[in-house]
Amino acid sequence: MKKDWRRRGREAALQILYQWDLSRSDIETTIDTFFDLQWPDRQPPPEPLRDFAAALARDTVARLPVIVSMVAAATENWRPERMAVLDRLVIRMAICELLRRNPDAPPPVVINEAMELARKFSTEEAVKFINGMLDGVRKKMEK
Repeated sequence: MKKDWRRRGREAALQILYQWDLSRSDIETTIDTFFDLQWPDRQPPPEPLRDFAAALARDTVARLPVIVSMVAAATENWRPERMAVLDRLVIRMAICELLRRNPDAPPPVVINEAMELARKFSTEEAVKFINGMLDGVRKKMEK
């Protein structure tokens, strides 16, 4: 059950980040708007899911300067602006999780979850691209 709410939490965090990226409003406002007005279920989300998603979205935004520089370093001859918005957000969120070094989410799990998000919200080509990008970032982080 824990895995299910974490996966759904990552989906919610991605949706929050997408809304934030398009609106450029305050991340707290975006989180509240998502859960209060756009949460798809009839019932409010379980508190652990909401807390996990909100913390991941908040942390991704807070670490954005570091994350953007890591993406730029991993994408030689490729401007991150050229990436599809959702692919870019999946990568940023996964790098945030890698930076957190949570023992419950080791790098292979984080990368796999990012690939699952890409599978659900993007294309199969994006899955391969995101896998390669995150694996490169992971290797640089391990050095």
